[in-house]
Amino acid sequence: MTARSAAISLVAVVIPVHDEEELLAGCLDSVRRAARTARSRVEGIRVQVVLDACTDRSARIAARHRMPTVSVAARRVGVARAAGVRTILRNVGTVPLTRVWTAHTDGDSVVPPNWITHQLDLAEAGAHAMVGTVRPDFADLSPAQIEVWLARHTPGVANGHVHGANLGVRADWLVRVGGFDDAAEHEDVRLVARLRASEATIVASDDACVLTSGRQQGRTPGGYARHLREDLVATPKAWGVEGSRIETRVD
Repeated sequence: MTARSAAISLVAVVIPVHDEEELLAGCLDSVRRAARTARSRVEGIRVQVVLDACTDRSARIAARHRMPTVSVAARRVGVARAAGVRTILRNVGTVPLTRVWTAHTDGDSVVPPNWITHQLDLAEAGAHAMVGTVRPDFADLSPAQIEVWLARHTPGVANGHVHGANLGVRADWLVRVGGFDDAAEHEDVRLVARLRASEATIVASDDACVLTSGRQQGRTPGGYARHLREDLVATPKAWGVEGSRIETRVD
């Protein structure tokens, strides 16, 4: 990337949640740390938790962490992400969308302290979107699964796979391509595909890897849980493709 983009004034963090009482506190604590690290870089950082058909203590946990919430009853992560974006963007006031960066993770994930600052670096260097890496919690995997995962992932090297748990998009581009669709899964993959088709500058990065749940019975039939359950028991010759893959673009 060579041309710098407009500086970011506001970061909007969107976190969809469906019955995550066991992991949500860790997620919210990590987002708060990342926001504290980035506070001096922007005029504001807003976090929006989207409670999607939650029947557990997720709402109380979000309230205890003093995080704003909005509720939907879709059990579709695409609907939840879109609702979170819509809620925040309605309240940005006079801040132009070119100066708003949306950062996305999941309620079962822990982001690193540099999660927001790294996305700001990329945005201000010209990125319209950031596709980040994730690492499953090894406590949830078998030794054989861990071995396969480590063989497939080189630390510091972005693999270009799309994960909603570690994704960033400049708000004007997010709106331009229609935002997240209402899918139950792979809404992140389809969003990035539309961004690519619109010739957005997309950067794949491993510099702020997100720790996510290694559970293998997920909230949808496919998604990351299916990848862990099925792909990580395959032999190297049989390894499949983990979702959609993009290459780093340098303009």
